[in-house]
Amino acid sequence: MSSALFSPITLRGLTLPNRIVVSPMCQYSAVDGSATDWHLMHLGKFAVSGAGLVIIEATHVEARGRITHGCLGLYSDDNERQLARVVDFCRNAGRARIGMQISHSGRKGSARLPWVGRGEPLTAGEEPWEAVAPSAVPHGPGWPAPRELDAEGLAVAREAHVDATRRAARIGIDLIEVHIAHGYFLHEFLSPLSNKRTDAYGGSLKNRMRYPLEVFAAMRAVWPADRPMGVRHSVTDWAEGGWTPADAEVFAAELKSLGCDYITATTGGLSVDQKIPIGEGHQVEFARRLREKTGLPTMAVGMIFDPHHAEQIIREGDADFVALARGMLSDPHWPWRAASALDADVSYPVQYVRGYKSSWLRSMRADNERRAAQ
Repeated sequence: MSSALFSPITLRGLTLPNRIVVSPMCQYSAVDGSATDWHLMHLGKFAVSGAGLVIIEATHVEARGRITHGCLGLYSDDNERQLARVVDFCRNAGRARIGMQISHSGRKGSARLPWVGRGEPLTAGEEPWEAVAPSAVPHGPGWPAPRELDAEGLAVAREAHVDATRRAARIGIDLIEVHIAHGYFLHEFLSPLSNKRTDAYGGSLKNRMRYPLEVFAAMRAVWPADRPMGVRHSVTDWAEGGWTPADAEVFAAELKSLGCDYITATTGGLSVDQKIPIGEGHQVEFARRLREKTGLPTMAVGMIFDPHHAEQIIREGDADFVALARGMLSDPHWPWRAASALDADVSYPVQYVRGYKSSWLRSMRADNERRAAQ
């Protein structure tokens, strides 16, 4: 029986050779939003990994929309030039198609680098900036209240998303993933925990969905029709009174009507009071539910490590893609190991043939897997 994980899939004009996706991973290593040599190394190794799609980390639409001083952006000509250099490098070295996650940090912006103080806001001596959000509700204790955007501010933020989309098209990005998750700007509009507005963008579910849907529609309108655009979405806040899976089904159906091509089903990130039952594949059920309820292709993400588990997710119809982050950091050639375990084949650089095709290495991997199972 042929592997489902290594079967091709097509979204609009983009055909991927397999269902393995390198999930976007913030590197906090940009300078004024511009990519550096670190991004050449980080993304270059995944471009030759055998994964069908590599999604560039959260790429922010304006300087105040970054999470940290080191976050990647696509709001200036220099940002565009430097990211084009990285994309060209990845294309020349590898066969993976290149996607990008477009994001705005909202009230979680102006934060410290995670290895300096994870989850902490910048202090007065660290060049903080004023964060913006749908409402002046701080992210958590010790965080400053963000500035609530008025109609003019909402228009500016919407146009920033559109401008970043145009820039992404110019540098040849194959796929866009709009970040409406993890407590960042667009997700903040959806959740009643962070959206306390009393205008057309707050209150009812319909009103809370309005602005994210407007932004998505504006981005889709300028994105080439033959290139897919999807959404990463937190299906639940894991907090009382927050966003729920039932809300997410309504939202996903609206996104589908606007031309959304897939949903990456993730969870949490909005509330410091969240209670997430983390475990291997703990978010797969949400991908399956959205897929069943809306008919949209979905991407499963979160603590997926075992090739046989990934194969099961695709074969049983729980999701159409499997996205890995930690697993790829630990083993940048995870698709090779998966191909070996599932008796499939995957692309590799000819320079690495002695590693990919080595019978000794394959037998060693099999022995290690047998020991781990005991």
